[in-house]
Amino acid sequence: MGVGARYRADPDAIRRISIAAPDPSGNGATVQVPLGEVASVQLISGPSFIYREHQERYVPIKFSVRGRDLGSAVLEAERKVGQQVRLPGGYRTEWVGEFGNLEDALHRLALVVPLSIVLICILLFINFGSMVDVLLAASVIPMALIGGIFALILTGTPFSVSAAIGFVALFGIATMDGIIVLSYYNLHIEQGLDRVEALLHTCKVQMRPVLMTCVVACVGLVPAALSTGIGSQVQRPLALVVVGGMLLTPILVLLVLPVLILLFSQRKPMPERPRAQEATV
Repeated sequence: MGVGARYRADPDAIRRISIAAPDPSGNGATVQVPLGEVASVQLISGPSFIYREHQERYVPIKFSVRGRDLGSAVLEAERKVGQQVRLPGGYRTEWVGEFGNLEDALHRLALVVPLSIVLICILLFINFGSMVDVLLAASVIPMALIGGIFALILTGTPFSVSAAIGFVALFGIATMDGIIVLSYYNLHIEQGLDRVEALLHTCKVQMRPVLMTCVVACVGLVPAALSTGIGSQVQRPLALVVVGGMLLTPILVLLVLPVLILLFSQRKPMPERPRAQEATV
């Protein structure tokens, strides 16, 4: 038996361990006293391993989520624990793991998504040079948003970080369709066509490019949107948002956006320049 083991043989041996204590005379010296005189030594049941993090003890409690989204499950568990569990003084609960990563990602997305929309608007202003045209081109973003939201609701898929990334991608694709329609309309206006005639011709000619843009973005993600295997919980929400948005965006871009252009666009047909008189010989 080692030197340390003989002091842990039984509680009496532990009580007889000598420790230094201040001298009662107050001269600053120390005296050796048995541990049993200053502490209570007992045998109790406890954890076989004590976890520490940042110089603090913690007790990990783990559980897995199946059949529902992680965010709502943890929020419900947090609410029930707060209502039914009374922690003693000095204790606190902290929800970490995948849920903590989810919260960090959502906080980052709260900054990234508005920044993406601002950058899109800046690029639109550089392209059109008109704030009205910027708002008209950016109006397709809520149109695409409707399709993505419907796709999540119809499939019962909860909103997640993956779905949020899908919305960011959807914003860029939808804005490109808005640029296609609005640029062609402005080109006809500069050529002197009437507003209604220019709009009808724009919808007729640009219907194929708009449809092809949406179909290409949609078809490539259909397998991921229908997947159910391992890893589908990550890629499926993103694919559903893009596919649902791209299915509804062409209809709204070709029907709603022309009406908005006709109501709010401030571009007017340029007056025809007088033709130079032909010289006669």
